Amino acid sequence: MILSFTPNPAIDESYTVENLTLDSSHRVPLPTSQAGGKGINVARVLHSQHHPVLALSPTGGNSGIEFTENLLGSGLPFRSIPVTASTRRSMAFHDPQANTTTLFNQAGQALDYRQWKNILAAYAEALGAANAVNISGSWPPGTEPGLIGEFINLATARGCPVLVDATGPWLLQAARHHAVLKPNEYELREATGCQDLALGARKLIDLGATEVFLSAGARGIFRFSSATPAIGHAVLPRSLSGNPTGAGDSAVAAIMTGYLREQEPEFTLRLAVAWSASTVLMPTAGALAPAHQELFDEVEYQILPANAEI
Repeated sequence: MILSFTPNPAIDESYTVENLTLDSSHRVPLPTSQAGGKGINVARVLHSQHHPVLALSPTGGNSGIEFTENLLGSGLPFRSIPVTASTRRSMAFHDPQANTTTLFNQAGQALDYRQWKNILAAYAEALGAANAVNISGSWPPGTEPGLIGEFINLATARGCPVLVDATGPWLLQAARHHAVLKPNEYELREATGCQDLALGARKLIDLGATEVFLSAGARGIFRFSSATPAIGHAVLPRSLSGNPTGAGDSAVAAIMTGYLREQEPEFTLRLAVAWSASTVLMPTAGALAPAHQELFDEVEYQILPANAEI
């Protein structure tokens, strides 16, 4: 079973706005709304492909009730950890004319030591049935970045590989605790200070990360490993038009599938690109288009030398 932990979940609202213009008024249809957050999106994709998964996250307030009811109604295995802070909201505005998506993400609310202690206890209990762990998304304001190390250590002590999709100091802390990492190119540059992507990925490896899956949009996904200087690269050789929200989460789900099935890196990379691309064709995050198998067959894979420019 894959345990997918979301430390700062959100109710995701997606709007379609024709010709979105700043400093103007728009009349828009009702949004689609679903429980979300990066780890929740990962769990939805895994569940849709019939992989055993448990989604775990703190929830609170009336929005937390809405969040929990949405997940339980969807059939996704989910365990809520009650907190006093209200669950936040995230709003995506997609303009199909310009093929752009603009996100507004509430930051969430801080949690105190007692609540984090309860969250860690619930997480440790859920680990009992887990074979692999995903920790994805932002952390509530005021959270000490070192806390992510406690979550990673609890999992690795039980023999579970841990994949982390985080930003800034949380990404660096995850590297120091020997996690697998999945940053995008902007997150990598921000966290490491390296404009050269290969140097940035190697910096994370040098800190202690076992693998780095670097997502680079239309340029595909690059895999760096502590076991080899070579770089794996998979890419879809054509561009797709659609909503990229959640594409990275689908890539994480594919990587987790690779760990669960002990697949070779080539298969895992190709699957990550195919699932990520197929989500672009869907209106909401956490879903794969029916064409994901055909996309998998199109994905090109190669091994690049350590000094390759990416």
